[in-house]
Amino acid sequence: MILASLLYVLISGIALPLGGIQMQYLWRNQLGDVYSLGLGSAACLGAAAATMTGWCSLTVGSFVCTLLCTLICFFVTLRVSTQQLITFGILFGTFIGSLGTIVVTNAPTGDLLKQYYLWGAANFNLEGVTLWDISFSLVLFAVGLVAALTQAGKLTRHFKGEIELSDLSKALLLIAIMCLVTSSVSICGPIGFISLGVPNLSRLICSRTDIRYHYLISGAMGVGLLLVTYLVVRYVNFGIYLPISATMAILALPLMALIFIRNPKS
Repeated sequence: MILASLLYVLISGIALPLGGIQMQYLWRNQLGDVYSLGLGSAACLGAAAATMTGWCSLTVGSFVCTLLCTLICFFVTLRVSTQQLITFGILFGTFIGSLGTIVVTNAPTGDLLKQYYLWGAANFNLEGVTLWDISFSLVLFAVGLVAALTQAGKLTRHFKGEIELSDLSKALLLIAIMCLVTSSVSICGPIGFISLGVPNLSRLICSRTDIRYHYLISGAMGVGLLLVTYLVVRYVNFGIYLPISATMAILALPLMALIFIRNPKS
């Protein structure tokens, strides 16, 4: 179980920051984030529906809803501009989140509500996760990682303004990003901060525009940050339950504040 947990520390530490930096390069905006298109809300809705109704496992439910969200964003990307896509993502995420709230507030038992909440707070316990779930998430991770590496040069030129990606290229890139993110979210729950904070830390540390440098830096920082968080949650928890997302944000924000203070004009 510990090895499986460490595997998803590695996968999440790579997948989420890489998805975040790709989104920032795609939008040419440092506020680009994988959760801006409603992915996190969709995963929570699927997990809530699966937990409260028992129609499938929590992992499968979160994956199915995340996939549907991705497909919707795929078709929207073909029809609207980047700015409109950001607006759509915020509104769509709010809508999906509202549906999730309705499902959760009608939980039949307190135990089911607790099970959903613990997943939503993110963890690496892998409770209820099957071998099939793990195998499928590994396939998604591999697809997303290969796409990220093969499209790195084109995405860098797009970010620098040398070329403009076609709508189809943007849509396909979005699918690849969602594969990366879903490989983590469907198993461990939505982990905030790391997909937005780590890419921005990477861009503060390294001024190079080649996205491949940020793949390496973001991936290394993401894995390191999640590993420290995992060890704190598991061994230095002060006798209380510490969610991954909340603990990581507490540990990482002082580091980010220090870097901003040392680089005020970056």
